[in-house]
Amino acid sequence: MASNDSPAGRFPTTQWHLVLIAGEGLSRESQEALATLCRTYWYPLYGFIRRQGYPPEEAKDLTQGFFTRLLEKRYLRDYQRERGRFRSFLLASLKHFLANERDWARAQKRGGGTLTLSLEGIIDTGEHRYSLEPRSNLTPERIFEKQWALTMLDQVLLRLGKESEHFDRLKSFLVGDEARIPYRQLANELGTTEGALKVSVHRLRRRFREILREEISHTVSDPGEVQDEIRYLMGIVATPL
Repeated sequence: MASNDSPAGRFPTTQWHLVLIAGEGLSRESQEALATLCRTYWYPLYGFIRRQGYPPEEAKDLTQGFFTRLLEKRYLRDYQRERGRFRSFLLASLKHFLANERDWARAQKRGGGTLTLSLEGIIDTGEHRYSLEPRSNLTPERIFEKQWALTMLDQVLLRLGKESEHFDRLKSFLVGDEARIPYRQLANELGTTEGALKVSVHRLRRRFREILREEISHTVSDPGEVQDEIRYLMGIVATPL
């Protein structure tokens, strides 16, 4: 379900609509749409760059430079035509960008950049977050996919939280954690009945599944791939770092 809770109320929150707008060109609306995509998906990309051995400041500059390049070269139009998995498209584009980053850096120093995408504050917290990650033997690609899956879940929970009353109190039930707070106790705290609370939890779980399917559907090329992608990403989330 698209909504207008995005910056300035102009863009729907669904990722596919943002990609469409960001791929249109160098307009202000395109820049803002791409900035919104960056706010959502910058960390899996930043983490991948750090795992390639780049120091923090360079990784930050490269992350911003990558999103700027997407806008300048209108690479998102290619994704519109091909509609492969969006995470695969972004990662392949990032690898290509990193392979040519020396040429990009030289062009910037010569004044060759035509656009500065304002992402101040979006990726400044990246290194702190990266420092909290446990050491892992997973490949950079696998870690990227895990962070991508976690980002997708964050998006789903963010949307669900905007829709659902008492979401902070009910969200633990999404993973079947009824034992933490018994239904009867929580119902008393919320001033409702145990039966009504169970109905609310059932609806919350159903809506979670609906939003998850919707968000995933914007990242694959075929609706028939949605369920397989959900199973894959949930498996990735369960993989220990």
